Amino acid sequence: MQSLLILIPLALIIVAIAVAIFLWAVKSGQYDDLDTEARRILFDEQKPQAEKQKNKAKNKVKNDGE
Repeated sequence: MQSLLILIPLALIIVAIAVAIFLWAVKSGQYDDLDTEARRILFDEQKPQAEKQKNKAKNKVKNDGE
């Protein structure tokens, strides 16, 4: 019985900390967009715009030289 006097308040403190962390995560926007992160792993990342332009210039030079 003596251990319940320690365990019950300890459990309440842990629950209060967990709820506070959850509310902080919601308030800071951690759960705003769940779909983008789920889809990001499925699709390849697009090349940066500068790299695309560089490749276009190389292809144009190749085609003009032929």
